[in-house]
Amino acid sequence: MNYSQLLTFLAPETLVVLATLAVLFVDLTTLRDESARTRMQWGAWLTVLGCVAAGVALFISPQATSAGYLDGMLVISPLSQMVKAVLLLLTIGTALLSRDAKFTEHAGEYFALLLLATAGMMFLVSTENILLIFVALELLSLCLYVLTAFNKRNIKSAEAALKYFLFGGVSAAFLLFGLSLIYGLSGELNLPAIAAKLSRNPADPLLLVALVMVAIGFGFKVAAAPFHLWAPDAYEGAPTPSAAFIASGSKVASIFILTRVMVVGFAGAEGSGAWQHFGHGWVPLLAVAAALSVVIGNVAAIAQSNVKRLLAYSAIAHAGYALLGVIGGNAMGIGPVLYYAITYGVTALGAFAVVALVEESAGDCKLTDFAGLSRRSPTVAICLLVFMLSLAGIPPLAGFFGKFYVFAAALKTGPGSLGLLWLVVLAIAMSAVSLYYYLQVLKQAFVVASPDAQPIKVNATSLAVLLVLAAAVVLLGCFPRLLLERLITGLVMNSP
Repeated sequence: MNYSQLLTFLAPETLVVLATLAVLFVDLTTLRDESARTRMQWGAWLTVLGCVAAGVALFISPQATSAGYLDGMLVISPLSQMVKAVLLLLTIGTALLSRDAKFTEHAGEYFALLLLATAGMMFLVSTENILLIFVALELLSLCLYVLTAFNKRNIKSAEAALKYFLFGGVSAAFLLFGLSLIYGLSGELNLPAIAAKLSRNPADPLLLVALVMVAIGFGFKVAAAPFHLWAPDAYEGAPTPSAAFIASGSKVASIFILTRVMVVGFAGAEGSGAWQHFGHGWVPLLAVAAALSVVIGNVAAIAQSNVKRLLAYSAIAHAGYALLGVIGGNAMGIGPVLYYAITYGVTALGAFAVVALVEESAGDCKLTDFAGLSRRSPTVAICLLVFMLSLAGIPPLAGFFGKFYVFAAALKTGPGSLGLLWLVVLAIAMSAVSLYYYLQVLKQAFVVASPDAQPIKVNATSLAVLLVLAAAVVLLGCFPRLLLERLITGLVMNSP
């Protein structure tokens, strides 16, 4: 093995880990006697610096590994490099939103966990080895459990983290057992090699059990129903920047690896999700999960008075929409689902950024706390309008084209067949339902008068992050092919 070549390939991840050590070192030595606010600001900028350095390394390092390199443990392609760049940008956004946060005095540990979670996500999207997939997924998950519990002043934070951890531990057991069955059936750890072996006997009962267990494990990671019960409490109880990171970066990475495992690793074992013609495989499993997610997520969100819980149920619904793209199961299906995941991640981060500002001003983030936002901070209210309408799928914003592309991909799962029309019609109907609760938030912001019309103070950094995110949502909506064509090009270059 050429270790210098391996280090070159892993330069971005290495720089993120070095940034983790640097944040801890500076916080525990130079800044030890400084105020918590100063330490948070230094930690945020060091995190941004580490992510920028890793981003530069992405463009300098080789853009692709050779076929069969390390038996699939490290698979670098233009597509994975693009996804890693998005993950780094979402981490930068989260770090900047955390800069003036007051939920913890342990600044070094907070940003170190944020960077370690980013490293886990980057490894996750750079491998086709099921063992490394599990290890990277657990590195990400363990960091998220602790980030959820970081607000020691709020008992809900500890409760949310405990629920998240317990559900996560059970789902990890299901995933590990399912992957062990896959290895036992195929004798392979590499996803393409697994597909070649499993396609010879797709009706094997043990394979069906393995598919169910893997679907359960990944269903938890993307918060798809009925494995979503941790999400509302975790989003509400976690510090808002942590919830933003869970809803954005980890969602993008989880959807990416779910797509890769199903489409690449289980090729030939798709089955059928057509109405009244269900066939054994992973497609019907994801079709049922998608249907449950869009119904439960959208209907339950209507009853929420806390905006963070509302966004949690919205995330469950959006996991269902993303699963439609995964079911697409071809190059034209993978491109749209990645477009959807990336644009959703950007939009969710922006929505939580607005929630953080309102929460800091009002002390909570109930619907009534958003009353009069358009008069207290017009710029923030306009950004909220962009994010909410994009989540609802209103043209010409990015959310509309994300849904359009995944719906079209689901309809093309079978040549000349509209067998998944039932699922697409259900998703469209539930998307219409979602407009109601998004408009409830906007009604408070633009129509309802605030009893306390005090203006919301927004620092220049947070305002810049909000404006950039809102501009990205508008730009990717008006010119969706800017991103989609690059994703499809990366898929073509990644295909053997």
